[in-house]
Amino acid sequence: MPSLHPLLSGFAPIWALTGVGYVVGRTGLLGPHAEAVLNRFVFHVAMPAALFLMISRTPLDRFANPSIAAFAAGTAFATGLGLLAGRVFFDRKRGELAIGAMASGYVNSANLGIPVTMQVLGDASFVAPVVLFQILLVTPAVLAVLDSGAAGRRALLTLPVRNPILLATALGAVVSATGVHLPTELNRSCELLGGAGVPTALIALGISLHNRPPADGRSRRAEVGLTVAVKTLVQPLAAFAVAGPLLHLPAHQLLTVVLFSALPTAQNVYTYAREYAQGTLLARDAVLWSTLVSMATLSVISWTLGPA
Repeated sequence: MPSLHPLLSGFAPIWALTGVGYVVGRTGLLGPHAEAVLNRFVFHVAMPAALFLMISRTPLDRFANPSIAAFAAGTAFATGLGLLAGRVFFDRKRGELAIGAMASGYVNSANLGIPVTMQVLGDASFVAPVVLFQILLVTPAVLAVLDSGAAGRRALLTLPVRNPILLATALGAVVSATGVHLPTELNRSCELLGGAGVPTALIALGISLHNRPPADGRSRRAEVGLTVAVKTLVQPLAAFAVAGPLLHLPAHQLLTVVLFSALPTAQNVYTYAREYAQGTLLARDAVLWSTLVSMATLSVISWTLGPA
């Protein structure tokens, strides 16, 4: 039975870098526009490099298997529930609805998925199909909604060219499908740029804690609480219902699917929200609170479904 400490160790860098960002914001070390500049660097430079390299190195046939089908079902249920709640209870507009839905079901697959699953399962191979599913299906859908509101008259057909995340995703998929071997220099450059994405995004998230008002008001707190509950409780339960009673996956695969589904909201959601100025406070608080709550839910899942 895994101990609590190894799980907590996976969260330590997230809290540490977010704390660094808060100190940077509080002291004004990087100036008044630091949060915006860092987020734009992540969105337009670091994240596209990381996504391109990750997808180009991943065989696309890993995308189709029963485990990812169960994970996708849990994600669809959680994002649909987040979308419905935003529309019915909180009267959100289209772009805010997209961010709320994403915050309800988009997991921190690589940054936390790798250390957590290595500690619990001893194997992080499920990270690749989860990343492919989120990047190739979920992200384009959300960004298309966000960009359609921001673009106004611009044609939707040009979206992959105008959006660096989608462009990098498409190019990575082409490289993976064709089996092209990238030059060593390009690989190394993408590795360096991509490696800066997660820490920079977390520092920007920490700066936002100082620069932006808290999620005050009963409605705001209720929205954040509902989003976090859907992400950390409903999504893994939905994935369990599909992976267990419906698909009858073996115990190890069942644990893998549920564990990944219980991962907290990815910091990418805040990056997208900040870039498009849609649902920024909700995304920020969903990332922070779901990360805190998931430390408990992930432990319960590993103790309940894990090997004796």
